[in-house]
Amino acid sequence: MASNRHLARLIAVQTLYEWAFMSERFPNEEAKISENKKVEEILSRNYLEFEKSLNNKDFLYDLVWGTIEYRERIDKIITPAAPEWPIAQIALVDLVILRLAIYELLFKREVPPKVAINEAVELSKTLGGPNSSKFVNGVLGTVYRASDIYNPEDDKRSDEKSK
Repeated sequence: MASNRHLARLIAVQTLYEWAFMSERFPNEEAKISENKKVEEILSRNYLEFEKSLNNKDFLYDLVWGTIEYRERIDKIITPAAPEWPIAQIALVDLVILRLAIYELLFKREVPPKVAINEAVELSKTLGGPNSSKFVNGVLGTVYRASDIYNPEDDKRSDEKSK
């Protein structure tokens, strides 16, 4: 099941990246008018490609639509967590991974915080540049520690395990 969720996250990133590339980096009036239709087309195409390997379509669709629904709020969370990197200057793949992870971490809240962060770091290692995983991990750690779900005891347990 876990690897199936990893595949769903990978497909979600692919879908969100394609959508963001078209709608945010190269916007036009037509793209804005048909935004939901375009997302549905991209998502359906990507899902069909992996349909036989993925048995949790609802999880995938929730990740994509939830990330899009909360995108503006998520971007406002990213901004103070990465003050030297304005949203427009963050590599698009890193931004999409951050948005997805923050949706899972703060809004969906279905998996433990460390799982959401680890999944994002793994996706950034696979899809991002050489420093993407460090950047994603740093931003998500900052976001998590500033959130209402942060438990300082988690840090103490991590420190004890590393000794």
